[in-house]
Amino acid sequence: QVQLVESGGGLVQPGGSLRLSCAASGSIFSISAMGWYRQAPGKQRELVAGITSGGSTNYADSVKGRFTISRDNAKNTVYLQMNSLKPEDTAVYYCNADGLGSDLFEYDSWGQGTQVTVSS
Repeated sequence: QVQLVESGGGLVQPGGSLRLSCAASGSIFSISAMGWYRQAPGKQRELVAGITSGGSTNYADSVKGRFTISRDNAKNTVYLQMNSLKPEDTAVYYCNADGLGSDLFEYDSWGQGTQVTVSS
C-alpha cells in the first residue's frame, strides 16, 4: 500500500501564489512518475503537470509559464508551485504517483485531494 498525502491548498486572490506538497509513504520500492491533476465542479479530472523520476516535466497548456512541478526523491515528495493564479484554476487538486511497491508489484496511487480556490 502506498499512501499520498497532499497539503497546501486554500483560498487565494487572483494573481496570488500557492505551493502544494504531496508526500508518498508506505511500502515503496520505487516511484516512477508523479503528477498533479485537478477537477473543477462539473468537469472531468485533467492533468496539470507531471514529472518523471529523471526530472522530465510536462504541463497542461493552461498552466505553462505559471506553474512549476518539482520533486524531492529523497523525501518521496512532489511539489506544485502555482503563481499568477486565476479564478479558472479553482478546483480540487489531486496528487498521483506510480511505481513499484516493496512486493515489486506496480501501484498507481491517488491522494485525497486538496481544494484550491482563487477568488477575490
